[in-house]
Parts: sequence; structure tokens; C-alpha cells
Amino acid sequence: MNWLNSEAFTLFGQRIIWSDMVGNILGLITLALGWRRSLWTWPVQFLSGLVLFAAFYGHLTGSAGKQTVVMAVALYGWWQWQRSKGGSADGHIAPRFATWRERAAMLGTAAAGTVAVALLFTAYPSLSWDPWPDAYIFVGTVVAMYAQAKGMVEFWIAWLLVDLVGVPLNFANGYAFSGFVYVIYGALVLWGMRDWWLRSRRSPQPVLEGAPA
Repeated sequence: MNWLNSEAFTLFGQRIIWSDMVGNILGLITLALGWRRSLWTWPVQFLSGLVLFAAFYGHLTGSAGKQTVVMAVALYGWWQWQRSKGGSADGHIAPRFATWRERAAMLGTAAAGTVAVALLFTAYPSLSWDPWPDAYIFVGTVVAMYAQAKGMVEFWIAWLLVDLVGVPLNFANGYAFSGFVYVIYGALVLWGMRDWWLRSRRSPQPVLEGAPA
């Protein structure tokens, strides 16, 4: 798999490596399929993680380890959407807004997770090239994927918050292709959020256990 870490081409003076390009193109396709609420979003997400795992394994163990988590969450997302499909009139999952309790839980998990992962990366520098922002992006990605698996509109907001750090960080660290893809991510996130927002207003909202009918 050494070819994954070789140069594909040069763009604006920046070296674009194969793993960066292939992994992020698959990530872009994943987001587009997520917008369409297609079950295929999860196999493509898993494949993206597998490509990056193969590229990092053996020399960037921390990055490879992060991809195993992403692949595990992708399997969970596929399972969730498989169970929930048919919730809307078009046969796909029905988007919904998270409850305030779910929002608080995700925010708390994101904050605590970022601190914990950043401290781990700081203690073991070989695991990360920039502990705090790397931890923020990693934990934010996992939280966004979890919210997406649950069909929550807020997953788009989580991706947008990841983009706000991911775009300048990728350019600053020489990952130009990732930076450009994150810009496109931002546009897709805004369109996707609008689409899910509108669909959530047309979909019947689930009744929580114990709540009055």
C-alpha cells in the first residue's frame, strides 16, 4: 500500500498524495449520499476509513487507530439506518431534531471527549501531528456520525463546526486537497442541512417513551 502515500500530482505548489485524494473524495461522496439519506452512505464511509487506515498503518499508528473508530461508527450507522428505513414517505429514514437532552449529551460528550483525546495525543506525540485541533476534529467527526446514524438534523451543524477548524488546519499543514474538499463539504453541509430541516417538518415526530400522546 506504499502507493497510497506517494504523490498523485501538485496543486498550487502543494503535494497531493493518493491517500489524501482518494479518502477525501470518498468522504465527499459519503456526505452527498447522506444528504440523499441513502443507505449507501455508510459502506462508502467505511471504504473511506479503510483506505486511510491502509495508508496510515505501520507509520502513523494514531491516525490508523482513528480510522478504526470511524469504520466502527460507519457499521453502527448502517445498522441504524437499516432498522429505521421506511420512516418517511419515500422509504428512507425520517430526519428529526434532537431533543434537548440529546443535544446536551452530545455537547458534553464532544467537550469531554476532545479534552480526553487531546491529553492522550499530548502524552503520546507520535499519535498526532497537532493534539488539540486533531482531537477536536476526530471527536467532532465521531459525534457527527453518531447524530447522522440517529437521523438528527443537528449532525449537519456538527459537521459545520468540524469544517471551521478542518479547513484552515489542513491548508496550514500541507494537506491542500483535504482543505479544498472541506470547503466543498461546507457547501454540501449547508444545502443538506436545509433539506433535512425541511423534511423534518414534514415527517411525523417520534413519541418518546413515557411522554403523553
